[in-house]
Amino acid sequence: MELRIFYDGNCPLCRAEMRQLKARDPENKIELVDLNAEHFSTKFSYIDKDYANRILHGETASGQVLLGLDVTCQAWALTGTRPWVQVLRLPLIKPIADWCYLRFAKHRYRISYLLTGKARCDGQCQLPRK
Repeated sequence: MELRIFYDGNCPLCRAEMRQLKARDPENKIELVDLNAEHFSTKFSYIDKDYANRILHGETASGQVLLGLDVTCQAWALTGTRPWVQVLRLPLIKPIADWCYLRFAKHRYRISYLLTGKARCDGQCQLPRK
């Protein structure tokens, strides 16, 4: 494991993104952890679940905690796909991208509903494949 991602498994868009990541991770460099999993707080007591529910959290193999788009960019870099995502970390773009990400994260359930017809997953959450 090179990157552990703590994600909101109740969010249809979050689940879809994690499914896409894992489909491009044949070497299992990325470990996914649902914030809503049973015993999450016991196993990962060093992760503030409420804060992680507001902004994506990741942890590198060395224990460094990454937040927001830093997690996303690191994850896609590990898969060797979607190189364009790294543009979001360029100095002039980073502050704007981070601001947009925080707005997206705050309203992800509403956005999920608009895009998928589901605001939250109810145990089974599958988005149509294109």
